[in-house]
Amino acid sequence: MSVTMRFGPYGGRYVPETVIGALDELTAAFERYRDEPEFLGELGVLLGHYVGRPTPIYRARRLEEAWNLPGGLWLKREDLCHTGAHKINNALGQVLLAQRMGKQRIIAETGAGQHGVATATAAALLGLECRVYMGRTDMHRQRLNVIRMRMLGAEVMPVDSGSGTLKDATSEAIRDWVTNVEHTHYIIGSAVGPAPYPEIVAHFQSVIGIESRAQMLDEVGVLPGTVVACVGGGSNAIGIFRGFLDDPDVALVGVEAGGQGPDGLHGASLAKGSPGVLHGSFSYLLQDPDGQVAEAHSVSAGLDYPGVGPEHSHLRDLGRVTYSNATDEAALSAFLECSRLEGLIPALETSHALAYVRDTAASLAGPVLVCLSGRGDKDVDQAGAALGIDASA
Repeated sequence: MSVTMRFGPYGGRYVPETVIGALDELTAAFERYRDEPEFLGELGVLLGHYVGRPTPIYRARRLEEAWNLPGGLWLKREDLCHTGAHKINNALGQVLLAQRMGKQRIIAETGAGQHGVATATAAALLGLECRVYMGRTDMHRQRLNVIRMRMLGAEVMPVDSGSGTLKDATSEAIRDWVTNVEHTHYIIGSAVGPAPYPEIVAHFQSVIGIESRAQMLDEVGVLPGTVVACVGGGSNAIGIFRGFLDDPDVALVGVEAGGQGPDGLHGASLAKGSPGVLHGSFSYLLQDPDGQVAEAHSVSAGLDYPGVGPEHSHLRDLGRVTYSNATDEAALSAFLECSRLEGLIPALETSHALAYVRDTAASLAGPVLVCLSGRGDKDVDQAGAALGIDASA
């Protein structure tokens, strides 16, 4: 099976010539191993006995009652994965590919820290050197994940350029890769970047949608009427959407970072951006009138990115997926409601999807399925400060 290089007009490779060979090598490895029984067997054992798959779907009855969702609300519990988020699905798959390509060194970028933790975990498991690039701003607001990465043996490299967030960390990781491409594999954490990365990430994350579709039929008896997921670069969203793209009666909704609202900074590339090139791929991104990449903002470090994956851009243009957004304020309130009504502290990324469900409940076809992409342990300092919750007497 050939690897998808473009999704409609989106995707492609806009990179220095020095990494084209590495991209060709990665493409060939992915084509060779993606369906190989030995590779699938090793990955399957790790997903089952190390990650904890399949993750369950859970009916959030108190939220569905509070938000008036008569068709019901189910959460796909990616927060129960080892390391606390869906990112481990892709990290393990790519590290196994890197091992087969003979790479001794792994690098990654991270915003919220979950991809960094997942990559450091997979590298530790297989005995590979690991370096993670992270913006200084994100290191402050995701300090617990910085500690976790260092405990796992990864070198965490602060990035002070730009806004000190995910875009800047990605740029530094690419510079490292260009310099050390012969012995280094760069694990991109979201469905972005030059081909074949968007297809590889979507492939390894599609386990979310495959499981969800079967679980809804087995446990609920019907497919969901609406599937909702948060979208930054878009890995958890494309992972769950791929399970339902061929089901026309299932509405798919991606929720971007509305940030400070209509007149403020945000991270809504699909809603408010335009096509352009960022980090090696042609896709929707935030840019100023001169075509320069604009600053993004989100209370969630994982959604604080001015671009989005090319497959999402294509699905937007096709109209197969509806893309909306939720503000920082709405996400924080949904974060608190989910915590207090269900005893589940969600990641701030997921909280954007929950906020959308709450605020549009009357218009959603049920049952509603939300990808709970990660747990919110990493966000308690920031969310607690924003919500006025602290640990003092």
